[in-house]
Amino acid sequence: MLILRSAALFVVAALFEIGGAWLVWQGVREHRGWLWAAGGVLALGAYGFVATFQPDAHFGRILAAYGGIFVAGSILWGMVADGFRPDRWDVAGALICLAGMAVIMWAPRNGG
Repeated sequence: MLILRSAALFVVAALFEIGGAWLVWQGVREHRGWLWAAGGVLALGAYGFVATFQPDAHFGRILAAYGGIFVAGSILWGMVADGFRPDRWDVAGALICLAGMAVIMWAPRNGG
């Protein structure tokens, strides 16, 4: 159950961080306006709070593991939101990052 909660928090964090960055991108680079960018800033702030709910108490571990989620999530976001078509190397890289995230977060540890 702890792994499911942690995984769900990573998904929520990814939605806020990647979505927030995308909104800022749309607001500034795609000239959609400052309201888009402001929404992105709020979403990015929410991401910071979501990360604090992870069951592990080590900031560095949480953020390092989240990096794998960010890589894979960014590719998925690009596919859905922008029509990005990843090649096999994008997919392989994302899978490697997710494997690294799983090792960092959920490998058995003795005493911490």
